[in-house]
Amino acid sequence: MLSAARHRLFHAGFAAIAATGADRWLARAARGRGLILTFHHVRPDEDPPGAYAPNRLLAITPAFLDRTLAALRARGFAIVPLSELPRRLSGDGEPFAVLTFDDGYRDNLEHAAPVLRRHGAPWTLYVTHDFATGTGRLWWIELECAIRVLDRVRLPEIGLDLPAADDAQKSAAFAQVYACLRAGPEEGLRAAILGLCVEAGIDVGGIARALCLSAGELRDLARDETVTLAAHTLSHPMLAKHDAATARREIVEARTRLGALLGRVPEHVSYPVGDPGSAGPREFALAREAGYRTGVTTRPGHLFPGHAAHLHALPRVSVNGCFQTDAALRALLSGVPFLAWNRGRRLNVA
Repeated sequence: MLSAARHRLFHAGFAAIAATGADRWLARAARGRGLILTFHHVRPDEDPPGAYAPNRLLAITPAFLDRTLAALRARGFAIVPLSELPRRLSGDGEPFAVLTFDDGYRDNLEHAAPVLRRHGAPWTLYVTHDFATGTGRLWWIELECAIRVLDRVRLPEIGLDLPAADDAQKSAAFAQVYACLRAGPEEGLRAAILGLCVEAGIDVGGIARALCLSAGELRDLARDETVTLAAHTLSHPMLAKHDAATARREIVEARTRLGALLGRVPEHVSYPVGDPGSAGPREFALAREAGYRTGVTTRPGHLFPGHAAHLHALPRVSVNGCFQTDAALRALLSGVPFLAWNRGRRLNVA
């Protein structure tokens, strides 16, 4: 999650790129052969500015999705299915974009699909098996829900006792709890959040069923030839925090079990959370050995010809709900922000 300071820094950076025109005059050096865009929720914005909405960065509006697709077309990007990515990487044609949606949220079908259909845009939905069966835990949403109910957040096991009486206090509490728990083992994170949910009277089992597409809905969606259904592991763990046997099971069994659930064996995988602390060379090798054609991270960046040799460690560009502006969109599509982020490197696969 973005801290307030990083949020301001990103805003300033996007504004500076727009003001100087760097998205135009640096694009030739910064832009790769193509890019993979990452989305999560697509839904109408129901949260006023300043409201407690700590997962706001994971949601964009249908209108902004429409503007994103229009901007891609206007800048000469061909929107292509994920299966075309390897061939496009080695070609010399027009730049391309692949559209990916993580987790399998129902709002992707309700609000994103009509926009995508109107633009004739193919897209990929990464499905977490346990979310589709209603047995998984979306712990970041659980944490948001618990703090919304509680007036105080007490986690003595990590030394936290935080006020949460109003929106500002709840937002600060979420940020601090999230940062502390993310720094530790995932078992501790899940246990601590479950304890808060029990205290708040939150039914954790109902969250995935309410928010995510069911197996039946996904099988119906699989009949749409413009949609690629792909794997997002069995239970959405931060793989690199677990032992090799767990990581292997999550990656390998997701392919077979999702294949049985969806009626179509997934050929592509997305690593949950996807940063270097959640997925690295071990996970890339496991995905390759499991037979996936590609694997995507959340490491930021455009795609370059060199990525053809690292198809299981592909970067993506996140379309962030906190930055639904034309300036941010122009900057991201130009590739300019990633020159600094990646310190001039085109590949970040270690």
